[in-house]
Amino acid sequence: MPAVFDIALNARFRGVVRRRGMVWAGSAGWGEFSPFEDYRPDECVAWWRAAEEAAELGFPPAARRTVPVNAIVPAVGPGRAAAIVAASGGCGTVKVKVAEPGQTAAEEIDRVAAVRDALGAAGQIRIDANGAWDVETAVGRIARLDKAAGGLEYAEQPCALVGELAAVRRRVNVLIAADESIRRAADPLEVKRLAAADLVVLKVQPLGGVRACLALAAELDLPAVVSSAVETSVGLAMGVALAAALPRLDFACGLGTGQLLAGDLVADRLVARDAALPVRSVSPDPALLAEHAAGPVVDRRWRRLLSQVKRLADAEP
Repeated sequence: MPAVFDIALNARFRGVVRRRGMVWAGSAGWGEFSPFEDYRPDECVAWWRAAEEAAELGFPPAARRTVPVNAIVPAVGPGRAAAIVAASGGCGTVKVKVAEPGQTAAEEIDRVAAVRDALGAAGQIRIDANGAWDVETAVGRIARLDKAAGGLEYAEQPCALVGELAAVRRRVNVLIAADESIRRAADPLEVKRLAAADLVVLKVQPLGGVRACLALAAELDLPAVVSSAVETSVGLAMGVALAAALPRLDFACGLGTGQLLAGDLVADRLVARDAALPVRSVSPDPALLAEHAAGPVVDRRWRRLLSQVKRLADAEP
């Protein structure tokens, strides 16, 4: 029977302060179903397919035994940002969240500068705006943040629309990565047709599983960064399996998000050591499942959602 979990975050992330979802075991292992709560039920079908793949099919063969990962810095102050880098398990690449509602450009610059100081000159910094800027704002902010970082590795989803990404890409000297324009798009191949990005971000749950991601990566034919959806170690293991199976892995992956959660379902949780995660299976600890079990109201809501999503999945051709 699926278990519903409810775990606090250590800091606000994408407007979220708690991470909720479900995990269950199948014949091949454990799967996680944890769509963000702003997703519609029809959008959650892909998340369910990913969990079912993990539980019932397992994963394709791995091409590597470890996966390099980046650390992630939420929209926190400079001191907290530096502390996160110091506690990141030796990660030499850091993704910094920007475009947080209510924050100023100066606060973003201070955060990025603090990460650069903590990381050292050799490290890589990437930023993620989650599609919050218009084209003119994106062009200006990317230039200023590029300077504060001493050179950005790339800017992720600076604008919401694919055409806007293409316009920004033509006007900046920083690589552009597409995330929401892949995982929430009716036509993710539009990114390739419009030459809107230099690389793409792949997330296993929103895209329907490891095999679906591998097929999409082949069609897009762009460098890929595998990232998490702020999952427990059960969901992170699904992302690690994708990163391990990709023929090429040119960038550190956004799978070092375990530190964002105040708890986990796995005793030997997937957190970065020496800037990498091992490619391995995971199983929840019964005591941790009990500790992080959702209350009755949340539990009922997630079970209703799962039933609805399964009906939608069964109705698809």
